[in-house]
Amino acid sequence: MTVMIYHNRRCDTSRSVLKLIREAGTEPAIIDYMASPPSHEEMLALLLAMDMAPRQLLRTKEPAYLSLKLDDESKTDRQIIDAMLAHPELMQRPIVVTERGAKLCRPKAKVQELL
Repeated sequence: MTVMIYHNRRCDTSRSVLKLIREAGTEPAIIDYMASPPSHEEMLALLLAMDMAPRQLLRTKEPAYLSLKLDDESKTDRQIIDAMLAHPELMQRPIVVTERGAKLCRPKAKVQELL
């Protein structure tokens, strides 16, 4: 099974999900989205696969959330996606993609649905 994880090595949940994937016997493709954010098209595909609106993927406790005024409900999906791509710390993590689908694995146990 092919597994991809959009991973932030500084995040406890992301590290825990990576460990669960490896314990299941799979070495995933690790995407360090902090260093290499997805393209706009990749982000749209991820959101579609997860059946999520861009606002649902935002980390609201990051300083950039308030400084970019992302709490403003009039911000468009495009503006939110552009903000996440320019400031990848705004993206919730980890996102795991397998043949079974794509999920934001918070809480970490959600990864089991994909393995």
